Amino acid sequence: MDEQTRASRARFLGTVGAAGVAGAAIAGGAWRTSKAGAAAAPGRSYSAGHFALELDGSKEISFLRSVEGGNAVGEVVREVGSAGYYQKKHIGNVKYEEITAEFGMAMSKDVYDWISATLSGNRDQERKSGAIIAADFNYAAKTRREFTDALITEVGFPALDASSKDVAFMTLKLAPDQTVDKPASGKLSSAPKQQQKQWLPSNFRLDIKGLPTGRVNKIDAITIKQAIVTDEIGERRDPLKEPGKLEFPNLVFTLSEVDAQPWLDWFDDFVIQGNNSEEDEKTGRLTYLASNLKDELARLEFFNLGIFKVSTDKAEAVSDTIKRVKVELYCERIEFKYLVGVLA
Repeated sequence: MDEQTRASRARFLGTVGAAGVAGAAIAGGAWRTSKAGAAAAPGRSYSAGHFALELDGSKEISFLRSVEGGNAVGEVVREVGSAGYYQKKHIGNVKYEEITAEFGMAMSKDVYDWISATLSGNRDQERKSGAIIAADFNYAAKTRREFTDALITEVGFPALDASSKDVAFMTLKLAPDQTVDKPASGKLSSAPKQQQKQWLPSNFRLDIKGLPTGRVNKIDAITIKQAIVTDEIGERRDPLKEPGKLEFPNLVFTLSEVDAQPWLDWFDDFVIQGNNSEEDEKTGRLTYLASNLKDELARLEFFNLGIFKVSTDKAEAVSDTIKRVKVELYCERIEFKYLVGVLA
C-alpha cells in the first residue's frame, strides 16, 4: 500500500448521519491512484449528505443513516534488542477496522438475505463484497470505500417501547478481509425509500407459545454477535477472517402484573422444580409492524427459550403507574425473516 493510499483513507469520511447532517466534509486535494491505476483529479470540498451500501455489484443500493470504520491500520512492531538508547519500530501486518452501519427497514433484499444467511449459519452465503458510497446532497457520488469478503460480526435490533415515538434503526457490523478507497462518479441510482418512517419501536407483537404476551410494553435491545477467527498465512500481510460461533442474547421484556401468574408458574416448574429439559423449552416470535399495526415488516423467530428470572418493578406508595414485572429468558437460536413486498 503506497503513501497516497494511506493519505486517501484519512480523507474518507468516517462517521456522518445521512439524515441531513451538514458540515461534515471530505477534505479537498488530490485523490490517490486507485488499484486499477486510474488517477483522479483534484476536487473541491463537499458536504456529505448521503451514504449508500452496494453489495456484490448489485444495481440496487441501500441508503444508510450513518456509517463508520473500514480503515486500514498498520500494526506497529517494537523491535527487541535494538542498539542504542531508543527502541526501533517497524510496520508489521495490515489490519482493517470493522465497518459499522445504521439503517432502517427500507434496505435492499440482498442486505436482509445476508443477515438471514448469517443467523442461520449458512456458510456458503456469509461472505459479501461491496462498497460504501459517499455522495453529496444532490446524490452525486464522490467516493467509494470498497470491501472484499466481509463477514457480519454483529446485528443489532433496537429496544422496543410501546410509548416511544422515535424512528427505529438496526445496526450492522462487518469485518472485511480488505478495503480500498476509490473516487466515484455519477449519481446514486435511486433516492432513499420514504417508508422508513413506518418503522417505530412502538409497533411490535411478541408471541411466546402458551403464555400471555398481549400486555408486553417493552423489550430490551437484541444484539446477535458472531466471533471471527483470523487465519494467519505466511505469504499475506493481512490475515484471512473465518466465521466462528454465533452468540444469541437473552430475551428480556416487561409486561403488566395482571399477566404475571402464568409466567411465575412456568418459572416455578422450570427453575425451582427442575423440569427444564429441551422438551420444556419454548419457541417464540417477535414481529415488527408497520404504522397501521397490521402489515408485518420483519420477524425474529426464537428457539429453545427457557425462563430463568422473573422480577417485579420497584414498589412505590401512592403511585399511579401500572404495576409491571420483568421476564428474562435465555435463547439458544434466533432466525431473521424479512417480509418482502411490504415496503415496495
